[in-house]
Amino acid sequence: MTVKKTACMLCGNNCGLEVTVEDNRIVKVRGDKDNPRSQGYACRKGLSIKHYQHHADRLYHPLKRVGNAFEQISWDQAIEEIASKLSEIVKAYGPRSLATVAGGGSQGCPSQIPFLGLLLRNLGSQYIYSALAQELTGRYWVDGKTYGSQALHTEPHMEETDLLMAVGWNPMMSHHTDQSRRVLAKFSKDPDKLLVVVDPRRSETAKLADIHLEIRPGTDAMFYRAMISIVLNEGWQKDDYIDKHINGLDSVLSWGTDFDAAAALKLCELDYGRVREVCRLFTEKRSSHRSDLGVLMTRHSTLISYLETVFLSICGRIGVDGGNIFPVGVRPGGPASETPDEIEAKRWRTLATDFPCIAGCYPPNVLPEEILSDHPERVRAVIVSTANPLRSFADTSAYEKAFEALDLAVTVELSMTESAALSHYVLPARSGYESWDGGMRPLYPKTFMHFRAPALEPEGERLEGGEIYTRLADRLGLIPELPDALYQAADSGNHSAFRAELMAYIGSNPSAPQTIPFILAKTLGKAIGSVHLAWQWFNCHILPPSFNDRAAEAGFTPGPGLGEEIFQAIHDHPEGFWIGAVNPSDYDHFQSLATTDGRIHLDLPELRDWIREIDPEREAAKLEEDKDAYPLLMSSGLHWDLNANTAMRDPEWNNGKRAFTALMHPKDGEALNMADGQMVKVTTEAGSATIELHLSGLARPGYIVIPTGSDWCTRERPTGQMPISSPRTHTETRSPPRPCIDISGAGLKRYSGGQLSLGISKPKLLEESGCSPISWSL
Repeated sequence: MTVKKTACMLCGNNCGLEVTVEDNRIVKVRGDKDNPRSQGYACRKGLSIKHYQHHADRLYHPLKRVGNAFEQISWDQAIEEIASKLSEIVKAYGPRSLATVAGGGSQGCPSQIPFLGLLLRNLGSQYIYSALAQELTGRYWVDGKTYGSQALHTEPHMEETDLLMAVGWNPMMSHHTDQSRRVLAKFSKDPDKLLVVVDPRRSETAKLADIHLEIRPGTDAMFYRAMISIVLNEGWQKDDYIDKHINGLDSVLSWGTDFDAAAALKLCELDYGRVREVCRLFTEKRSSHRSDLGVLMTRHSTLISYLETVFLSICGRIGVDGGNIFPVGVRPGGPASETPDEIEAKRWRTLATDFPCIAGCYPPNVLPEEILSDHPERVRAVIVSTANPLRSFADTSAYEKAFEALDLAVTVELSMTESAALSHYVLPARSGYESWDGGMRPLYPKTFMHFRAPALEPEGERLEGGEIYTRLADRLGLIPELPDALYQAADSGNHSAFRAELMAYIGSNPSAPQTIPFILAKTLGKAIGSVHLAWQWFNCHILPPSFNDRAAEAGFTPGPGLGEEIFQAIHDHPEGFWIGAVNPSDYDHFQSLATTDGRIHLDLPELRDWIREIDPEREAAKLEEDKDAYPLLMSSGLHWDLNANTAMRDPEWNNGKRAFTALMHPKDGEALNMADGQMVKVTTEAGSATIELHLSGLARPGYIVIPTGSDWCTRERPTGQMPISSPRTHTETRSPPRPCIDISGAGLKRYSGGQLSLGISKPKLLEESGCSPISWSL
């Protein structure tokens, strides 16, 4: 029995964990107090990761679908057949015929993504479909326009802020900031600090709030426009800050002041005086703001992201201590070589749906249409990398139909997921507990590094994701023939000698940088037993010279040996370490901006007409549409302790708990004569399902919640030869069964300006036993 340091794989926070391992199984988990970032903090999901690692669905061998069954094949056969089919498809139909879907489990295993991306690019394709492009593209697009980079975002300066406004964000459950519950509990008890929560329901975070604004669902754009109007009409804007840091305020004034904020807030079901007081406090205090799924998955979400930036800008709260600040990474900010518009012009748009690429990703909700279209270059081959599109994205039925139409579907995964079950080949990847993996986390004023060693030995024939893609690239002829001297230097164990040989090879081969991860995988990766660790070694040695001061601030020695010193720290500090830092006393937050003039740009012509559509009269009419047919609202973006992403395949982690139910407020249940625990049928435009009804105060009156990320959904699985050397097999019946939810909680919509926004689709709820139908709408 041994204790090893690692991290949680179930969300992007990756809190540090200590796991007790016995007979190559995790038997006990606790928070790692030595982790300098999480300091022993871990939520219930992180403490349950043994159910993520050990369960009946884990894959052990490469599988090939033959009819309705899967058969075990060798890695050589799998790589040969997949590479041959990929080559044939791309040659016959062009590179647009190939796409990838990445995400989900990759948040705990990010090192495979550069290898997948490189494979895709070398085959000529640009199509990376990601969950990031489903929830966050509006925010990314706005940040690209206002900050100059779609990769540049702000976060609340939690340590210094005196007023935190949380809109549609429930960090007490989502844990989207370090040590969320500790920090929020302490914040709420401090008499000198104010917590303002804007949420339709009394969430766990709202229960701690000094001020809770129970906004009407779907009216967030009205709310932000009203706050902007109040600040400008009251003259509370920060003119000195605006003169120094903002461009384009004149365009805001044209629609910001001439607006009936009182009528807007009445429609939001909020008290004007109370919101006015929040605006006053926000402009007077060291205040910050954070939003989340509550606005990212609602009406006008892209516009809301822009209005958030406008509100923070006129209040002077971006790039200042205690406000919204830019996290500090390894590479310094400053003007980018290309603007987001210039980058976008070089990227493809989807063929059938005409969607742009934002932050390097495409929205997966449109992928079924791209597969099923009649365009000659339609998507015909898909590689899924530790993602589960048939359960993670909207319209399961469409995804099933699309996958059945593919010429080639390959899933690289830990488990036999619903997506894997409809693939032609399923390749077993190692989990983050069986491979080297991790990365850097930009924070302020420090940058955190945690590249984790395996805590378990891989069972069966599982490979690191990067190794799988390297083998495919090698078979496809994408990796050049490498000199013996490079292999010998790697085998020598002398990293300085290997670095010298590698630099010499790159210098004499101009095309080598296009395949660096693969080159490292075949040489250093083979020598040290991990392609992911080899790639991280390289990253440690290509830090920019401008990082020297930040590294020194964190205790490292700048100079030619810095890369090797940091690489050694990975081994010496399995708990993680600070890799860089800035001195807050002389740090200019605005140096992070990528705009050419170093200022925030607020004039976005693409949004002008859309903004003017957000008026009380028009919005009132929109919100009343279909009210007779749909009197209740539905949401599927709830964060809570009992739901995780679809990588958590073992339902035992929630044994005895009501983990996946439709939440309805008791008042609605009483009015509709519906009982707690009865089965109801949920129907949306995309499909229907039967689910247990849970009468709970977690839901707002008139508001139904079905949590996302069910831990388990039963469905018919392929039968036949499923060679899995585990205690249970894939065909085993589970008890108790979980309902299979085939509904869309969110669908893509278009709005003025051609930008994207997520909107709730219109569902209805019917009692299965024949009671009078009830329904709800947007």
